[in-house]
Formats: sequence, structure tokens, C-alpha cells
Amino acid sequence: MNKKVLYISYDGLTDPLGQSQVLPYLQGLTQKGFEFTILSFEKKERLASEGDLIRSITQKSGINWVPMSFTKNPPVVSKIYDRIRMFRKAEELHRKFRFDMIHCRSYVSAEVGIKLKKVYGVKFLFDMRGFWADEKVDNGQWNTGKYFYRKLYSHYKKKERQFLINADGIISLTQAASDYLKNQPLYNQLPIDVIPCCADLQHFDYNKISAAQKDAVRKSLDIDAGRRVMVYLGSIGGWYMIKEMFDFFRMLSEKHPEYLLLVLTKDDASHVIEEAKKSGLSEDQIRVRYSTREQLPSYLAIRETSIYFINACFSKIASSPTKHAELMGMGIPIICNDIGDTGRIISKTETGYIVPSFNETEYRNAINLLPQVTGIQKDKIRSSALEFFDLKNGVEMYASAYNRILNQ
Repeated sequence: MNKKVLYISYDGLTDPLGQSQVLPYLQGLTQKGFEFTILSFEKKERLASEGDLIRSITQKSGINWVPMSFTKNPPVVSKIYDRIRMFRKAEELHRKFRFDMIHCRSYVSAEVGIKLKKVYGVKFLFDMRGFWADEKVDNGQWNTGKYFYRKLYSHYKKKERQFLINADGIISLTQAASDYLKNQPLYNQLPIDVIPCCADLQHFDYNKISAAQKDAVRKSLDIDAGRRVMVYLGSIGGWYMIKEMFDFFRMLSEKHPEYLLLVLTKDDASHVIEEAKKSGLSEDQIRVRYSTREQLPSYLAIRETSIYFINACFSKIASSPTKHAELMGMGIPIICNDIGDTGRIISKTETGYIVPSFNETEYRNAINLLPQVTGIQKDKIRSSALEFFDLKNGVEMYASAYNRILNQ
């Protein structure tokens, strides 16, 4: 008989990460004999635009999807309200289906999972994703100089300790975060599996993009044949050090004026261009586009190299950027800084360049080595992606963790 799993996510399946980092894994695990009910919290606008697509995917995959509405305001109180609703719905579903395991994505979901374990004895998998409370502090959302946020941070660090100690299994995105935890006396025996953010490397495959497709993309972006492209993929601001990236590109274009920066983002194009101008770039040096997941490989295929700089604060030791897997799948060399396991992977596979600090000297060193970086063979980069980030491997690792937990 198939094992029944309740997957709880406070992120929506209609969100981009839900479509890239939740559904593909669960589709693969369904084929291995696990029976899923997904309880997720959806933003109203995204549910309206993407809901039918997700319903179609889940129904075809034999997955039971139970979407609930995400409450935005007021901050903090809305989370408490949603958590109460989440527990009530999860409890209702458990009484109906009698789950063998609760798979909880991140901390809000884990509060419900640990309670279900205590009340019903169901197995609890804590898929931590990162150090959530520390992320809130590091990105400025929780100012611990204020009493309320200091207490909130302390509350969730205590919760984190409960989740880790009581979990039947733990998923970490990085070896760096796993090593950090296991170096703490309280956590040195934790049952941790390291599973990075993988990608569908059948989709992100440069071999599937024709010369005609690349020509069409360049034409749509008004990029002349003689210009070379550096690409940045993802959101602007927050963790992503856009000023430093634009400063780097300005220095690069001074030495190599043939380069153009392609920014693939859902953020407002006029805002991105204004930020680029602050670093001394002209509009002709940058293109900003939004790309659907389906179109993305075609846009990525026209580049020479890629760049991303991420604020290397404490919480980022647990970060595994999805873009890393997607870029490598497309055979693209990466210029970035060292966060999570990024530096270890790029150094081991020799598939890019790690910028050790953000100053003109280090930027110049990277720019001087650019010919070697852009000369890295695409098939070498892609084969490294298949080694570290293939979705099939991720599914196998999850299946192994599931079986170990359920057979305890």
C-alpha cells in the first residue's frame, strides 16, 4: 500500500518557486509510490492567473491539492491567523486520510507539523530550507534593536530548536548549513540529508536551443551580432547586491565595450535601469526582460557568461540559489561570490570564478581572467550540473529520506 504524505507549504504552488522547487519533486516521488496531499497558501492574484495550470498538473500527477488563501496583513498577526487555519485544515485532512508522514516546508509549516506529531504520532520531516529567523534579521525585516522583533526572533530560534530535536528527518539545502548544525553539541546527532535546489535539466539544456531561436531572441532584444552578453537572472534588491553587480559590469564594459548586460527579472524594468544609471551605465548597455519559465532557456542561450552577487550574511550559509542549477544546466560559466555551497561547487568543478570581496581590485582580477572563464567548455559545465543539481538525483535523495523515516 502506498505511503500517504501531507506536504505543507506556506509558499504557494502558483508562486515561481512552487512550480520549480515543489511540484517537480512531488511528481517524481508520486511515481515512486508515495501518495501526496499538498496544503499550500496561495496569493489571490497568482491563484487567479496560475490556478488552473496547477490544478491540471496535480490532477494528471495523481496529487490532491488543497489551496488556501494567503493573508498578507497585518504583519506577524497574519502569520498567526494563517497558522491557526493551517493546523485546523491539516488536522481535518489527517483525520480523513491518516497520513504516514507530514513533510513541512520551512518554519511556519513546521509549527503545524510538530503539533500533529505530538497529537497523532505521525512522522515529521522538517524541510528547513534555511535559517528562517536569521534571514528575517539579515534582510532587515526584523529589527532586533526593537523589543518586539527581538522577542519574535528569540521565539522562533526556540521553535527552530524544537523542530530540529523532534524531527524524524531534516532536509538542509547545503552541506555548509549541515556542518554548522552538527558542530553544535545539541545537534551533532541530527538526521540531516543535504539536498540542494535542483533544476529540471531536461528543460535547462543548451542543446535544445537552435541557432534560429538564438537569432530570434537577439533580434527581439535589439542586440547586434557583434555584441557579447553577460546575463543576470533573478530578483533585484534584497539579498542580491545589484549595485555591486552594476559596478562590476561598468568596469567590465570599460575594458570590453562589446559586452551588454541582460537582466532577466520580474521586477520593474524602469527601476532596474535607474539603478544601472547610478553605477554609470547607459541604457544601451543593458536590456531588462521578464521571461516565463518556458522561454527562459532561449534567453539564457545567447550569453557568454553570468553574474550574481549575494549578501554573504550568516543565514546565507544555508542558501542554494535555484539560478545556480539552471545556469549550469545551460552550460553558462558563473561569476559570483561564495555563499552556501556555491564556492565549494564552483571551485571543485572549475565552472566559474569566485569573487572574494567587492572592490575594484578584485573586480579587475576577475575581468582579467574573463577569457579563461568564458572559455570553459559548455559540456563540462552541464555535466557538473548533472552531477550536483539534476532533479532526478534530488527525487532519489528525497525518496531515500522518506523510506528511512517511514521504516524507523
